[in-house]
Amino acid sequence: MNYLSRRSLLTGLAVAGAASLADGRKGNAEAPPESVGDRSTDTTPILSPANRKAAIGKLLEYFKAVAPKMLRPAQGILRHPSISPSLPGAAYNTQLWDWDTLWTSRALFHLAHMNGERNMLHEVSVHAQGSLLDFLDHQSEDGRIAIMIDVNNPDPFGCLKTAAPNHKNQAKPVFGQLALLIADELNSVEFLEPRFDQLLHFYDSWILGNRSSLGLLVWGDDVAIGDDNDPTTFGRPFFSSANLLLNCLYYQDLRASTELARRLNRREDAKRLSAMAHDQGANIQKYCWDPRDRFYYTVDVQCVDRRAELIPWDKHEGMSMSWKCLPLRFQMFTGFLPMWAGLATSRQVEMLVKEHYLNTQTFNSPYGVRSLSRQETMYSLQFSSNPSDWLGPVWILTNYFVWKGLKTYGYHKEAAVLADKTLRLLSDDLTKHGCLNEYYNPETGVPLGHKGFLDWNMLVLEMI
Repeated sequence: MNYLSRRSLLTGLAVAGAASLADGRKGNAEAPPESVGDRSTDTTPILSPANRKAAIGKLLEYFKAVAPKMLRPAQGILRHPSISPSLPGAAYNTQLWDWDTLWTSRALFHLAHMNGERNMLHEVSVHAQGSLLDFLDHQSEDGRIAIMIDVNNPDPFGCLKTAAPNHKNQAKPVFGQLALLIADELNSVEFLEPRFDQLLHFYDSWILGNRSSLGLLVWGDDVAIGDDNDPTTFGRPFFSSANLLLNCLYYQDLRASTELARRLNRREDAKRLSAMAHDQGANIQKYCWDPRDRFYYTVDVQCVDRRAELIPWDKHEGMSMSWKCLPLRFQMFTGFLPMWAGLATSRQVEMLVKEHYLNTQTFNSPYGVRSLSRQETMYSLQFSSNPSDWLGPVWILTNYFVWKGLKTYGYHKEAAVLADKTLRLLSDDLTKHGCLNEYYNPETGVPLGHKGFLDWNMLVLEMI
């Protein structure tokens, strides 16, 4: 049977499904302002053809040399071959991380295709499958999966040790996307058939322990949430933050698992997962889109009317609490994720691009997308290992998310410029330091830490 590729499937679903989830907001949107900072370079190529070719060649040569070192044999409690996020001896090398595995696998597959290396494709398939199996091998009885597994410890963060609701965070919902990526490469879902129920159990655990009354997922605490010190979650009360990153990943994972269920001929599961994905997308649109700022925000779900509890003697009915959540109006890169996920309408994307992405005073920098708007009071450019700094530095993953959204919605010139910025950033780093780093100063391109980091940096290959 010839399957649709994941890329074709999700890109097609993206634009087709956006209008049905807009909750009537498209027609009410106001026109964007005429001027939002300097846009002079936003459709003008950053690199000359010769310099672009040289940058691509430099990165391809480097990735080809080091990528095999990320393919780790079975080691310690990781019984299957797996994918390391970094080079031997560098930070994280003995660990297996949730979403890092997805992005690194995606990049390694792309690299193998670019180089036409069939043996490399096979090896990446084996190690990507092994990574998924290593996670599933250590799944708890109630369906939870660890965010990170070390070769000597199946649950370093302790997220599997207590019953729900457990404030210690489990893995991000990325395993459906990883499984579909592997299935597309193998043109088969046979490897997943004996394990698919574990994936469904994983989603059930999210619903049991981390779904708010709005239908949006919330993080338990603020540990290892991906964008570590995102001020909409970092330092906030347990179970209060319906973070956009978490919810957009969940939406994409449900869609990926819907397709997996179809390929496995599990029609009832496919129907249920599809309905879950639709509801998830509708909730993101309903609660996270802010019509005033024309931006998507993480929301606080702690809005509870406690009058009956706190003033039981007052029998006056009074005004009801008409809102169910409050937008946390800190402009993080996560506001662009509904564009990456294909949830935004064309009109919403127009506002996101013109008012926010292209604004050099907020997100648009010489080296890509600032992880936090420069106008936020907590904007800070420094190296921090725990939490890592998402308060302004450029991460290649943030560039990739926005680039992907721009491509999906037809902003090809803007996407090409962002690709050039990313190429320049990484090729300059490689030239000056002989390796890559985890995140960068958005104004100067100076690396800010974790020398030797590879992981999602290799997604630049998909952008060229």
